Amino acid sequence: MNFSNLIKIAVRALVRNRLRAVLTMLGIIIGVASVIAMLALGEGSKRSMRQEMSNMGTNMIMVMPNFMRRGGVSLGSSSSMALKMSDVEAIRNEAVNVAAVSPEVRASGQIIYGNQNAQSTIYGASEEYMEIRKLNIKTGRVFTSQEVKSMAKVCLVGQTVIENLFGEGVDPVGFNIRITNIPFLIIGTLEEKGESGMGQDQDDLIVAPYTTVQRRLAAIDYINGIYASATSEEKSPEAITEIEEILRRTHKLNDSDENDFRIMSQSELMSTMTSITDIMTYLLGAIAGISLLVGGIGIMNIMFVSVTERTREIGLRMSIGGRGKDILRQFLVESIILSILGGLLGIILGYLIAKGAGSLMDTPAYVQSKAVILAFIVCFIIGVFFGWYPARKAASLNPIDALRYE
Repeated sequence: MNFSNLIKIAVRALVRNRLRAVLTMLGIIIGVASVIAMLALGEGSKRSMRQEMSNMGTNMIMVMPNFMRRGGVSLGSSSSMALKMSDVEAIRNEAVNVAAVSPEVRASGQIIYGNQNAQSTIYGASEEYMEIRKLNIKTGRVFTSQEVKSMAKVCLVGQTVIENLFGEGVDPVGFNIRITNIPFLIIGTLEEKGESGMGQDQDDLIVAPYTTVQRRLAAIDYINGIYASATSEEKSPEAITEIEEILRRTHKLNDSDENDFRIMSQSELMSTMTSITDIMTYLLGAIAGISLLVGGIGIMNIMFVSVTERTREIGLRMSIGGRGKDILRQFLVESIILSILGGLLGIILGYLIAKGAGSLMDTPAYVQSKAVILAFIVCFIIGVFFGWYPARKAASLNPIDALRYE
């Protein structure tokens, strides 16, 4: 019996019991749809996160104080005085693979304009900070090096701060606000960046000269961190090595001493986040794939029922010359058609679910071609694996016993 006849016979058998065939395919449809949707959302989230981190600069390097310990207890890093402005100057003057460097001093407080007030974080930095962090000016200007030296009370505000204090669509350049009761002149506004991959509002910030924040707001003589950019992404490892050597020397650390600072690069963070996202995506995909196993068992169950119902038909085919391998192929083809058709419908449903869920969660969904190909391969394997035993049972029936079967 040729292959085209096998397909025709299998299709006719499935059409005669179309409701049962549809219900049998549901397990495969749901399983494939779940896997496709999970992989699409995971891949979309990964690409979105990589794009977002790339927008912050793949050659960005961050230096933070290491965790302080006292009596074996971690005290965190926020109160560490390890980093000084002299460290920034040393990096700026000595690191040949560093293109720009800026200190960062953080403070939080109440921001007041008229009868409106809001809580926000104030970042103190030098003028290079804008380029390193990829913060773009929407209106106004950046503070100058002279304003940094003179501890000028000027600032740049993010879009969330503007909306909270002035309302949407207002350009507050030239307005005066009070930060913890100290007046500041707004000289510029920042372009909107939206939420980060961690759900943090990147527009809820104020940027001011680090000297102003350090002396007038935080009242400290150290800095909270250092931001630098390597001359290129490829030069980031060399820049990190240079920064570590410079800081160990300026901090007078012996060879046996641990670093009292931590150095992180944007590319390392991107790689770590990608790895975590991949693990979570594959884990969720594997959990969703369990329903494929359930769908395969459903196909096996229905094929057993089909063999039992068509025992007399099998006996008749054998009595007129049908061979056992023809019977095996007939039922195996039915199983494969059920599985592949269910997989095709599952891919379509999974794509629609991924797009719908992505729209609701404001997360992009990206269906990869390799996921679709893998789904078809898995469905074919399921059809063969779970259809083989019932087909083998049908092929091994005795023609005489089959004809007598009631």
